[in-house]
Amino acid sequence: MAAIETGLRQAEALNSKMNDLRERLEKYINLKHYTDNHKNVTPKGNAKLMRMCLIAGLSDTEKRTKDDLNMQMSSNSIHPTLFTVHNLNGILASLIKLRYHNLDINWEDNISKSKVVNAEIFRGFDILMKGNTLHDWLKVSTAASIKAGQIPFLNLNIGSYDGDINAYLDMNSKNVTNTQILVAGTTGSGKSNLLAVLMNEMRSLSVESNYPVNFLFFDYKGEFSDMANNDWLRHFEVDRSAILDPMVDPLPFTPFKNFVGKTQNEINLYSTELANALLSIDRATISANMSERLSSAIINAYKDTKGKPINFTQIIESYTELQPEKDREKTDSVKAVLSQLERSNLFSNEDRIDLIGNSFIVKMDKFPNDGPIGKAIVYFIVSKLNAIYENLPVQANDKEKVELRHFTIIDEAHYMLGFDNKPLRDLIAVGRNKGMSIILATQNMDAYKSKFFDFYANAQYPLIMKQQSINDSVLKDMYGVSGSELVEIKQAIAGLQKGELIIKNNDAILMGLGKKYKKIKVRHLI
Repeated sequence: MAAIETGLRQAEALNSKMNDLRERLEKYINLKHYTDNHKNVTPKGNAKLMRMCLIAGLSDTEKRTKDDLNMQMSSNSIHPTLFTVHNLNGILASLIKLRYHNLDINWEDNISKSKVVNAEIFRGFDILMKGNTLHDWLKVSTAASIKAGQIPFLNLNIGSYDGDINAYLDMNSKNVTNTQILVAGTTGSGKSNLLAVLMNEMRSLSVESNYPVNFLFFDYKGEFSDMANNDWLRHFEVDRSAILDPMVDPLPFTPFKNFVGKTQNEINLYSTELANALLSIDRATISANMSERLSSAIINAYKDTKGKPINFTQIIESYTELQPEKDREKTDSVKAVLSQLERSNLFSNEDRIDLIGNSFIVKMDKFPNDGPIGKAIVYFIVSKLNAIYENLPVQANDKEKVELRHFTIIDEAHYMLGFDNKPLRDLIAVGRNKGMSIILATQNMDAYKSKFFDFYANAQYPLIMKQQSINDSVLKDMYGVSGSELVEIKQAIAGLQKGELIIKNNDAILMGLGKKYKKIKVRHLI
């Protein structure tokens, strides 16, 4: 019964039953009274509860009938992790087939499969809700409890090598130096599907552990945030509440740093960095006096707020006060940039979401990719992530693995690489010991070697898909090749089909034997 875990839908009554089970479960795991420093624990999500019910249902040897499958289905999907977590898919699929061997089930039909799975979940629900059965099921060994709390091994299965050998990306073992992934592929190369596979793998392998990996994805094409592709979201264990659309509502956080309790020198350094960024974003041509005035305006705005986060309006007002009186009514290039950002109303004045503790998709397709608004959104969100990461403890680790907390995905990343993007560089540096991964995707590998930062030299996994052209010097630096080996790699790239990529063969490079690259066919997801 292959692929039982894919394309399944929920029965209409499923969510209400899981809520009832959650309430019962809370009574067992929470104390009756807590001190002021503690609060009740609420099991999040339905996947664990559904798996408990599924396993409990399948343990019942009672004969199944067609009446068990009489139910109304909803349009909501069951996430594949119901089966894939802990590698249970083979065992569960076999048990399902065993329990329904006496019925004529069309296992190729998703509705039929969905009804069978929902029926078993309902059966398990009824079992667990009787008497003290749930309490008995919660009795686990100490060894099992310890294992459940371990850091998950994020070995991402992205497809297969020649010969149908699974291709993995090791993201968090002690063997890898960092967790940065670069993707380069022209339009139609399969880049969006690859990004989806990477997100799906990271979420599926971690979401039910004590170390879930969350993400923030800049959706430049609008594919992942499109209502027409709503079903994609189930692959990443999110729903439409994860979509942030700055065209509809301001992003629910302030992008500016909080300097309450910090030194004046920290504000001064930040003001210079922010002033340079605001001008680089719009490629504004300004005098040294205007640049210095903008930095001073940012400092003065922070004086007015006593170190609390500022906003664009306050910067404009402070900047205007520093202008010669005769020029205050004029709009120079600095005020033009600031006014454009102010009118766009991109950000809130306070933090109302946890950017790290949850996953989000930022809808970017309504903004010109190379325009100041689109750049500002990415720049300031990355800057915000940096500020959050600065205050996080060092990532957890065990003897084999390190914790990975969060990953940032920037599609069409070349628009953010053409200027001195300090927050992006800092995010890569901070991520090495704070559990952060970054995935940059663009159309050509050349974009990653800018005059400001050599991104591909710092990446663990440069993944090359079909390119319109590629610079010889990039391949020479990346693979350490020349002559016939260089020609061979260029031909391999030219011959790539949609959904194929090449990756460095580090063993061959280290030993000086064999091909310096491997070809991978990415598994199809979206």
